[in-house]
Amino acid sequence: MKTTIIGLGLIGGSLAKDLRKSRFATEITGVETNPAHTGQALELGLVDRIAPLEEAVKDTDLVIIAIPVDKEIEILPVILDNIGPGTTVTDMSSTKYEIIESVKNHKRRRNFVPAHPMSGTENSGPTAALEDLFRNKITIICDHADTGPQHLALVEKMFQTLGMNIAYMSADEQDHSTAYVSHLPHAAAFALANAVQDKEDRSIIFDLASGGFRSTVRLAKSSSTMWHPIFQQNRKYVVESLDVYIKHLHEFRDCLFNHDDNKLHELILNANKIRSILESENPHLVKNEEKLVKLYTK
Repeated sequence: MKTTIIGLGLIGGSLAKDLRKSRFATEITGVETNPAHTGQALELGLVDRIAPLEEAVKDTDLVIIAIPVDKEIEILPVILDNIGPGTTVTDMSSTKYEIIESVKNHKRRRNFVPAHPMSGTENSGPTAALEDLFRNKITIICDHADTGPQHLALVEKMFQTLGMNIAYMSADEQDHSTAYVSHLPHAAAFALANAVQDKEDRSIIFDLASGGFRSTVRLAKSSSTMWHPIFQQNRKYVVESLDVYIKHLHEFRDCLFNHDDNKLHELILNANKIRSILESENPHLVKNEEKLVKLYTK
């Protein structure tokens, strides 16, 4: 299958590795605006060739968009303008509502399968690409009733080839849910990194930093090019999730300030329940054609 991947960083590069390895893609064309990334992608064999956008999306079976969400809003209409009637277009973006709205009236809207694979690392660029990055993870497909059945089937097959489980949600549900399980953790990590760097004797703190701190702040290394527009596009639900998080931080802080040690102990015990919740809940949702099933519940 002729495949075009737009954006050859962590996600696009990892897709290229697995789609080539599985032989789902027989020929991979890359689109990349960063000259350094272009050279790395070719050197690593992630793609067979690099081409300009409009050339790359013509005469191809599948177009995969793996670029920052603000850039996708700019080029998605251009892609749909230039594809043939049989070409399928999908994306990997963490936000969905604004992206879908940008092409809701496009004549090729039904060629587009909005998707969000819940997988990644804090690293970026073609050299960060990993095999099996997506295996046993969940991908969300949004507003699937607005997509042509043949295009939906192709993207479902692609994700199944990657070893992913598929959930179906509305774009609004997707943005709301990921605000809590993806966007909030990144915002908290950025804030924690800034808080520690604010301390005057921070060098001592970094000398003492162990696994707990490093694992908590790991997400703060994530690319600002990617995360700044995500926060902008999902502003409403990220603010909501931060308000809830800040409420719980205040509660924890007040227990310490007021020497309410019994309440503090209760908060820790309640937080410990997350272990059994994560271990017992089965996140592998199945398709329900009559309604969209929420992937995450509180």
